[in-house]
Amino acid sequence: MNFVLDHQLALFLACFVAGCAGVATIYRAPAGSRAWKLADLLWVVLGGLGAVTAILAGIYKSDSSQLDRQIGIAYALTDAFDRDAARFRLRYCETGAQADLRALCDKVEFLSASTAGNADLPLFLAITDSTSTLRGLPLFAKPAAPAPMTPEAFDEAAFLAFVALDDDTRPALERLRLPRPAIAADFQILASTYDELIGQVRSLMEEWEFLRANAAILVLQTLALCLVSFAAPFRLGKSVAELR
Repeated sequence: MNFVLDHQLALFLACFVAGCAGVATIYRAPAGSRAWKLADLLWVVLGGLGAVTAILAGIYKSDSSQLDRQIGIAYALTDAFDRDAARFRLRYCETGAQADLRALCDKVEFLSASTAGNADLPLFLAITDSTSTLRGLPLFAKPAAPAPMTPEAFDEAAFLAFVALDDDTRPALERLRLPRPAIAADFQILASTYDELIGQVRSLMEEWEFLRANAAILVLQTLALCLVSFAAPFRLGKSVAELR
């Protein structure tokens, strides 16, 4: 699959040259001959196949682009959560904090480690390490390394998620609400933000996996366009033959 996607331009040109060679073999035939009628039929069939496949690939790319935007937002939210968590630790988690506050600080450490680890998931790497299509073409640069969206790239066990308010954290939070309400409020906001972020990432993972499983549509599109590139010279040759 990666070979086809990494060498699209070369495949298009090769198919076009093959089509031109095929046209050259029947160019001397009369305009209304059976050979040119078959050439026209070849163009209609392969052109229609290419159009249908292009529509399917367009839907896939539209969904992929929308998912990329959502992943970008989730990545930005992850970065914002990490900054808020770091600010919480700097403000409240000084040495010698009381037991209840220490329990919240420990929980924030776990949540921060979770989001930091999830930032390296393949779906986020697909955004941060993306390469433009034009630069990926062999004509302009060396083929890029295979994208992270491969069958063996995603490991669900690498996803880290914790319960923000567990049996140890919840009582500590309640005991801090009256004496230190600002700390309790800040932690509550962090916990809520974390739960929403983890839920969003889980949803994005499911959508990303679905698109990855159907990534073969991009290969089919390339192959269909190769067939169109092969058939195009026949249609052009027929038009030229009719003008003779």
